[in-house]
Amino acid sequence: MQCNYDAKWWEKNKIFHCVNNFSFIKTIKSTIMAFDIEMISKVYKEMPAKVDAARAALGRPLTLAEKILFSHLHAEQKLENFERANSYVDFAPDRVAMQDATAQMALLQFMQAGRPKVAVPSTVHCDHLITAKNGASEDLAFANNESKEVYDFLASVSNKYGIGFWKPGAGIIHQIVLENYAFPGGMMIGTDSHTVNAGGLGMIAIGVGGADACDVMAGLPWELKWPKLIGVKLTGKLSGWTAPKDIILKVAGILTVKGGTGAIVEYFGEGAVSLSATGKGTIANMGAEIGATTSTFGYDESMSRYLKATGRSEVAALADGIKSYLTADAEVYANPEKYFDELIEINLNELEPHLNGPFTPDLATPISKMKEAAAANGWPSKVEVGLIGSCTNSSYEDISRAVSLAKQVSEKGLKAKAEFTISPGSEQIRFTIQRDGFLDVFDQIGAKVFTNACGPCIGMWDRMGAEKKEKNTIVHSFNRNFAKRADGNPNTFAFVASPEIVTALAIAGSLTFNPLTDTLTNEKGEQVKLDPPTGDELPTRGFAVDDPGYLAPATDGSKVSVEVSPASNRLQLLDPFAEWDGKDLKGLKLLIKAKGKCTTDHISMAGPWLKFRGHLDNISNNMLIGAVNFFNEKTDNIKNQLSGEYGPVPATQRAYKAAGIGTIVVGDENYGEGSSREHAAMEPRHLGVRVVLTKSFARIHETNLKKQGMLALTFADKTDYEKIQEDDSIDIIGLTTFAPGKPLTLVLHHKDGTTQEIIANHTYNDQQINWFKAGAALNIIRKQVAGA
Repeated sequence: MQCNYDAKWWEKNKIFHCVNNFSFIKTIKSTIMAFDIEMISKVYKEMPAKVDAARAALGRPLTLAEKILFSHLHAEQKLENFERANSYVDFAPDRVAMQDATAQMALLQFMQAGRPKVAVPSTVHCDHLITAKNGASEDLAFANNESKEVYDFLASVSNKYGIGFWKPGAGIIHQIVLENYAFPGGMMIGTDSHTVNAGGLGMIAIGVGGADACDVMAGLPWELKWPKLIGVKLTGKLSGWTAPKDIILKVAGILTVKGGTGAIVEYFGEGAVSLSATGKGTIANMGAEIGATTSTFGYDESMSRYLKATGRSEVAALADGIKSYLTADAEVYANPEKYFDELIEINLNELEPHLNGPFTPDLATPISKMKEAAAANGWPSKVEVGLIGSCTNSSYEDISRAVSLAKQVSEKGLKAKAEFTISPGSEQIRFTIQRDGFLDVFDQIGAKVFTNACGPCIGMWDRMGAEKKEKNTIVHSFNRNFAKRADGNPNTFAFVASPEIVTALAIAGSLTFNPLTDTLTNEKGEQVKLDPPTGDELPTRGFAVDDPGYLAPATDGSKVSVEVSPASNRLQLLDPFAEWDGKDLKGLKLLIKAKGKCTTDHISMAGPWLKFRGHLDNISNNMLIGAVNFFNEKTDNIKNQLSGEYGPVPATQRAYKAAGIGTIVVGDENYGEGSSREHAAMEPRHLGVRVVLTKSFARIHETNLKKQGMLALTFADKTDYEKIQEDDSIDIIGLTTFAPGKPLTLVLHHKDGTTQEIIANHTYNDQQINWFKAGAALNIIRKQVAGA
């Protein structure tokens, strides 16, 4: 790393005296060169030979995704023609990124691994624990005080194990990664589902749970099922009101929230080349909302421009040297139907702005149809708040196009009808848009600028009046809009749109306003029309920042101590999960049969619960409280078979655990959709749930369950979901001969004395079966280190 500077603040192996006082470290952006340039140089030096070998082995041209995957095979992984959606393959990612909410558990696990230092470049980003309420300065100060214990812990662990630390207020993990770490052709994993944002710079970037991150930081192979490939050919060029966000909103409407599961989406064509790198990042970011493993684009001039603008000319020069290896072979894009499992074509000349929602990011409505859709569905038409920014849409280009609309409020004699907020993606973005006068323009329309952090996007929004649970509509440029996601109000109808459309609707105050065709009445009673947004891809005066917020770790952290108070309610050292006892699981009680959509938000809510992400027992009190009970249509209200009474899910599960009784959770389709949070797997494991049986799983959640030693099973016959009854006790038969591809038998013991047998499938390979037997994947790592 070429940007290490003297970190004297780690004096006497202690962390900073007070997280509130970061200002004494100043780093001028212009003096920082590319991070980890030696690693990037090595990747580029080795990539051509690896790709050539793979092309020869397969005897055909390769897609970009395949080139990156084959060039990142683990040294012990044999090169072969892997079967898509079937072959488990070991990889060697280039780097790991963690945000503060998930980093706590990831690093608590890494501390158990016994390694002295991370094996690959890794970073921690403090962006999730800051509540948006009064404005940036006040909210950041409050977070630094409220979460000081957690920030101190993360900083000391980072210092000890050689991990780069981005302090609170520095920015959102994915924007920071795009600005500093992402590079074309690289592979990274991150403990957040929107790690995929780095696909905007041509990476294979994949969201994972903390246990996966722990493996890679410990120097072990990272396992992934070889993905399917979805090609999206973009023709034409965006213009007027249409933005890159509208491309992924359209794709989400086509593929739905599960259509990309197990697949990499590769965008190409003249339309893709015409997009900015940050626009590509927006599209890749929201690929998480279709369940895609990741999304990516071939290296082009827009990526080169962005790399140079963010101080990484050396990376751009290296990429230019192997440019043909950083995009698909020409034959692939000439005949894409031969190389992709599914092909979508979108003409950008014909694409119109979209609004997706409410309550799901794949309900796509073209803006010309919104008035009709809102009336038909009873959606509240008055827009209460417009929110822009977040990891999805906070680039300079996004903000500059939004400000071009904000300027028209005064120019055309208008007044913004809705509240308006901005969440800058990084301190570099905030500093630059302040320098260029954008924040002054937003201030004139009454906008509130929140901290450079996730805020409302992840439910960290202390919204006045939300507790009243009134029916209302908001529009935002974020990525997810599940019920309760932004403000905790189940009656907030949230719609996802581009920053431009969000700004226009906030000015109009109406969900049904179509800025392409409609006029507004100004203060003089005149009818005026908003001009289409305009903006710069990159700042003409360059990016600027005083303190970007990065703190380098000590060169030698061996003497740094990491302490966790036993009395803490925010942090808790982990105890290993128990090994499997070698027997079939019998007498499991049904905990809950979840009905319909059950995302990781339903399984382990964010918002106010984020404060307990480092304390497994405390956060387990939110386990499945958002899931809908099939038998009574209620949330957090299930039957305790021991008492016959109904009560909260966590309390009921704790009663079963105290009685030494294992349980099973039954779910619907795409169970575990959404965030990568492994707490949704660790909480059930901690409280004594042994099995999760569903119609289908979201990729990350299924892996997280396996990593924690859980049984993740699917109905061989999905109609068997109907056979599960409220008072069932269930046996899992066949574990003594547990093997890849071999189904398990479930015996349902009903209350009336009858029994039924059903078959459950699984996707465990030999290694994953060993995780189950060991009690968790981490237990195997611990034994390996102890035996070394």
